[in-house]
Amino acid sequence: MPKHKISFQLYSARNFPPLETVLEGLAKIGYDAVEPYYPLYGEDPAGYRAKVDAVGLVTPTFHAPMDGVTGETARFIDIAKTIGAHTIVIPYLGAEERPVDVDGWKKLGEKLAATAVTVKAAGLGLGYHNHDFEYATLSDGSRPIDHLIGNGVASELDLGWVVRAGKDAAPEIDKLASEVIAFHIKDIAPAGTTAEDGWADVGQGVVDWAALWPHIQKAPKAGVLVAEHDNPADWKRFAERSFAAIKSFAV
Repeated sequence: MPKHKISFQLYSARNFPPLETVLEGLAKIGYDAVEPYYPLYGEDPAGYRAKVDAVGLVTPTFHAPMDGVTGETARFIDIAKTIGAHTIVIPYLGAEERPVDVDGWKKLGEKLAATAVTVKAAGLGLGYHNHDFEYATLSDGSRPIDHLIGNGVASELDLGWVVRAGKDAAPEIDKLASEVIAFHIKDIAPAGTTAEDGWADVGQGVVDWAALWPHIQKAPKAGVLVAEHDNPADWKRFAERSFAAIKSFAV
């Protein structure tokens, strides 16, 4: 079983600059790593790397846009190597990027698999991070997620979004266990909660992490647990509570 690094998705603190203060705070809390989103590392990946190095954190995974990864693959490989990442993760498909039928999802999966070949040749991995729409049932009974993961494309499985999609997270973890390289540990507030877009600090919501942990730890390649909250009112509160919660069940 892998020893998991505890990481923090920096998107969770996007409304609370400067980055240096956030990084210093995360290091003091005890995080091992961070996961940046595009365009945070933007045109200066070396500058980003210097800020992360300065506080003793690392960047094993990072989020990069679909069009960039598939259209400017060499550029994002260079970025990955500069910031010290081992896996490039596509985080989201805008509505206009999403196929409308089974054939479209299959073709998108093939496109990702082809890109993964190039990324692997450079010594890196390619991953895909889900939301809820990848779990909608298609006309043939399959789901988009079934066509996107595999053939060299790993899963960064966002468990909060799996639950929001109305799925039982445990069997979904088991189904993709051999393909998962990182988990997004995201919690959901009780039904009817509108504050903070209905998300919660890890351990403060409705997800039963103690029950999911035996499934999480069986994923043989998943070495990173990424705390994420899409819209916290206080990034440090979220970071502190979530770190403590993850440490309590990730034993």
